Amino acid sequence: MSEREFDFTEKDFLRVKTVVYDFAGIDLNDSKKNLVYNRLAKRIRFLDMNSFSAYLDYVEEQGEAEFVHLINAITTNLTFFFRENHHFEYLANQVIPMLLEKNKGSKKIRIWSAGCSTGEEPYSIAIVLKEAVPPGWDARVLATDLDTNVVQTGQTGVYKMDRLKGVSDERKKRWFLKGSGSREGYVRVKPELQQIIDFGQINLMNEWPIRDAIDVIFCRNVVIYFDKETQARLFDRYANLLPDNGHLFIGHSESLYKVCDRFELLGQTIYRKIR
Repeated sequence: MSEREFDFTEKDFLRVKTVVYDFAGIDLNDSKKNLVYNRLAKRIRFLDMNSFSAYLDYVEEQGEAEFVHLINAITTNLTFFFRENHHFEYLANQVIPMLLEKNKGSKKIRIWSAGCSTGEEPYSIAIVLKEAVPPGWDARVLATDLDTNVVQTGQTGVYKMDRLKGVSDERKKRWFLKGSGSREGYVRVKPELQQIIDFGQINLMNEWPIRDAIDVIFCRNVVIYFDKETQARLFDRYANLLPDNGHLFIGHSESLYKVCDRFELLGQTIYRKIR
């Protein structure tokens, strides 16, 4: 095993764990130690520092400005369009028809992609809204993430072609523009999708600056980083935000079992608020 460039002691790792948990509710286990070293070593190099302890002192001095860089470095953001496609089919075939009836007075639909990563999820939701909601409705997506870098990627709306592996040829033609020349191998989402998405940075552990009523929440592959107590608090806050019978979609490896009893499982990590 090659010698590490920087000393990384058990005390350093414990400090990282504490900072990350206090700031973002993320519970790092010991199996993440090498990942933390590799990701943060790049940041330490960039800042021209010579040790983890010096960097962690710097984090504490700088506060939120540097916390965000630390979180950006250690969270993994790898996704693609229409990932776990059964969620989008259920949204189109079950949830939206229900909302068209329920919200016909206001003609408004609001969906929150909480933990939107690089934007593939909210754009997939936006495609479903464009295809399933009739003209004249005000249907929008709020897309938020803790990581400012991935929020920026989402706002830009440019992706490598391989992120479209879950998209039909018909949808590719309808909703994406193919790059050419130096942009070959890339696509850009069409402006009409960008126009119905509001991207922003939100720390789920803090207050949420959400003014609109939310009908549906996607929070997929986010709580895997949280301990059970933090998960319970978060899902309870989601229940407070959603209307009766509002829907919550979570990741394929996540569950509300023995975490929150305010939702009923409809199947395949799809939940409905019951109280």
